[in-house]
Order: sequence, then structure tokens, then C-alpha cells
Amino acid sequence: MRFRGQYRFAEGVAKWQRVVEATVQREADVQATEQTIRQVVQEVLSQLTGRAPAAPAASARWGVFDNVDDAVAAAQQGFEQLSRASLEQRRTAIDIVKRICEEQAEELGRLEFEETKIGRLEHKIAKLKAIRTVPGVEFLRTDAVSGSHGLTVTEYAPFGVIGAITPVTHSLPTLAGNFVNMVAAGNTIVCNPHPSGARIASEGVRRFNRAIHAATGLENLVTIVGNPTIESAQQVFDHRGVKLLVVTGGPAVARAALRSPKRAIVAGPGNPPVVVDATADISNAAKSIVAGAAFDNNLLCIGEKEVFAVKEIFDQLMNAVSQHGGYRLNAAQTAAFSAIAFAPPKEQGGHYQLNRDFIGRDASWLAAQIGLAIPSETQILYGETDEHNPFVTEEQMMPFVPFVRTNCTDHAIALARKYEHGFGHTAIIHSRDVHTITKMARVMNTTLFVKNGPCMAGLGLGGEGYLSFSIATPTGEGVTSPLTFTRQRRCVMVEDLRII
Repeated sequence: MRFRGQYRFAEGVAKWQRVVEATVQREADVQATEQTIRQVVQEVLSQLTGRAPAAPAASARWGVFDNVDDAVAAAQQGFEQLSRASLEQRRTAIDIVKRICEEQAEELGRLEFEETKIGRLEHKIAKLKAIRTVPGVEFLRTDAVSGSHGLTVTEYAPFGVIGAITPVTHSLPTLAGNFVNMVAAGNTIVCNPHPSGARIASEGVRRFNRAIHAATGLENLVTIVGNPTIESAQQVFDHRGVKLLVVTGGPAVARAALRSPKRAIVAGPGNPPVVVDATADISNAAKSIVAGAAFDNNLLCIGEKEVFAVKEIFDQLMNAVSQHGGYRLNAAQTAAFSAIAFAPPKEQGGHYQLNRDFIGRDASWLAAQIGLAIPSETQILYGETDEHNPFVTEEQMMPFVPFVRTNCTDHAIALARKYEHGFGHTAIIHSRDVHTITKMARVMNTTLFVKNGPCMAGLGLGGEGYLSFSIATPTGEGVTSPLTFTRQRRCVMVEDLRII
């Protein structure tokens, strides 16, 4: 009887699901028919008047607005449309963004590179192509519990309009990755980009909205402030129409978001250390460190920023790095470069001030600043330092990696913990000793912990998993996905749907 009851319950649920799916499909068919009629009418009018059909007023600028109020209002209208749309239309919108990022990666990557003037062009292109690996609606799920008292379904519902702050380091990739995650969850977005990456972010928004509207009739799934400022960012934080904040950026903007009364998902700073012990595959460690630190000239928050290597293999590791694209600076050159890359603290106990002209520049350009002419294809600069060098203590975004000689593995792990600063972001180890790997993982307690590979492996690029350009460490959500941008909604049916 128990098995028969379970079968009848499953049959009842399946029938219920078929009814729901049929209803949703009918609604989608009606909307599709209405959209087709609108398109036919527009085409007929254009033939009669000799003018091209006009875009809807709400999409006159395809999502780019002069002020926050208009951007939020349009995103709210977009959310109301999206709420009535089918899951298939949502999937179509996401596929369009992924396709644009992949097919137009070279053009868009070049535009971003020309605007921001930081990083490496080939990596700007690669980051856009990688948007195809960001998870979409397939990540959504519904949880159900059935028993003597009925059926409870927990759905993962959208917040509404999300206010997003995006960085200059990955302006369009962050926006596009957030679009995939957030729209998959049923939200729309109003974006206040970093001013130095606003043009490429706005161009992406125009292209996304135009293509999505043509395919689905949906409008303003993402809007953007075309001329962003600190004031407009604060307006996004404070706006009543914004239900959730998602901030990707440096310490200042992260602190501002955390002070907001709204719930905030914050992807904050990192200073990822690398530990190399005596059991490591030295060639693989050297290759991985160069690959991670060189990617987009070390603009990634997960990039290898400083290396702590035990004395037994230190010299061997230093020699190996030069065989994988690194250029080694001697002690005098390292000191000279450190002196121009950072200004001393302005006050006792303060931070060194990073020379912003050096951010994201090629290794050959950096070497030229101290009078060195090196091959343009050089991936990184590196040199031996002590633990007090500003390249160790501060999060820097350029392809120079300091290597610190340590007495033993425990010493290396202790320094890694100290100079990660408790951000809880990313740490990396190269070791064949499982005990050592486990010890460091527990000590560091970071969101990303990569073993025996480059930092990108932590985001599914060379390792298992999926990609996101927003890694929420201060607020604890970790590598964001569509489920990150949902709230739980419980639906309870008492007794009537009890079949068993």
C-alpha cells in the first residue's frame, strides 16, 4: 500500500505539473502572438509612411539614462514585463547576452581596452568569451516537502530591481556576468559603472537591450547611468525602487555599500598569497604563478599577488619562473621599482599609496620606468623581497610578483595569513602534501582556495566549477550564481493536496 500510495502521489504531482506547464505555455503563446501582431503593424506602418518603425519610448536610448530616477523607473517597468514573461523568454534574453559577448568579443574587448587603458587586449577578449560559462536559469530549483499535512513548495523568487556597481578592471564582463545571474533569477538591473569604464558598459547595455527587444519584446532588463558619479552611486544606494545592492569594487565602495540600510552583496578587495612548499611540482608552480599574475596584467582580485616559498626550493623556483615568461629583477632593481610603484604612507601606520599610472600596465612598460629594456612578450616582473615590501603588504594590480623566502612551511602559511589581511578572498598553495594543504585551507578560511593551479582555476577556467566576476567575500555569499540573487518564498497547501 505504501508503494501504491507513493505512485499515486507521484502521478498526481506529475499531472499537476503538466497543468501548470500548459498554462504557462498558453500565456507565452498569447504574448508571442501579441508581439508578432505589434511587429506586423509596425512594418505595415513603416511601409505606408516610408519611415523605419520606432522603438518603444521606454527603450528610446536602449537602457542608457542621464539620471538614476529614470534608470530605476525603466528597470522597474522591465521587471514587471519580465515577471509576466515565460522562463523560455528569460532564457532567450540570457542566451542573447552570451552570444553577443562571444561573437563581438574582439570589438567590445578592444573598446574596453581603449577606454580604460589597463590590462591586456587578448585577456579583455577572453573574459568576454568566458561569459558563456556563467550559469543561467538551469541553476534555479524548487524545493518541495510532502507529508501527512499537505505539500510545501519553496521557490527562489526575485528581489526586483537590483542596483549594481561595477569596477573599471572588468567593466563589461562584470556587467554581462551579473546580467546572466540576475536576470536568470527574474530580476532587472540598474547599473552605476566606474566612470573610467562607463562608455563600454553603456555600449554593452545598448546592444543587449536592442537585441533582446527584437527577439522577445522585453525592454530594459538592464539600465545604466551613462555619466556616473560618486553622487549617482549614492543615489542608487538610497533609491526606494532598488531592492538589493550588488557592489564589485575596491575597499571604499565596499565600505559604502556595507553602510547602506539595504541588503548588500559585496565583492570586496583581496590580496591573494601563494605558498610553495618543498614537495611542490616546481615547474607547475612557476608556470601557474606566471599565468595567474599575468592574466590581464594582474587586475583580477583573485590574482597571485605575493609568493611565500620555503628556503629549500626557493632558488629553484626563482629560476623556473624565468623559464615561463618572467623577468627577474635584482635587489637594486626591485628596490628602485618598489620606490616608484608606491608612495610612502601619509601618516604613521598608514598604507602605502599605489601609483595609479602603473595599474594594469605591461611588464615591459613597467621595466622601462627603471631604465630596463626587456622583450615586449614578457609576462611578469618578479624579484626577491622581504615581507615588509609594499608589494607584499598592499593589494597591487600590476604584473610584478614579490617572492619571500621562508624558514619552513608553517612560517610560509603564517605569513600568507598575515598579508591576506583577513579579507577571506583567495589563497593558493602548491604542494603534494595533503596534510599541508588541509592545514593551510583551515588557517586561511578563504572563499577561494586553489591547490596546484593558477588562480583562474578557482572560477572554472582550468578547474571545475563555474564563472562569476562578483565574488562576495565580505558578505559571505562567495562565488555568485543565480540563486545568490533570489529570496526564498514558501507556498503551503494544507491537507487538500495530501495524496498519501
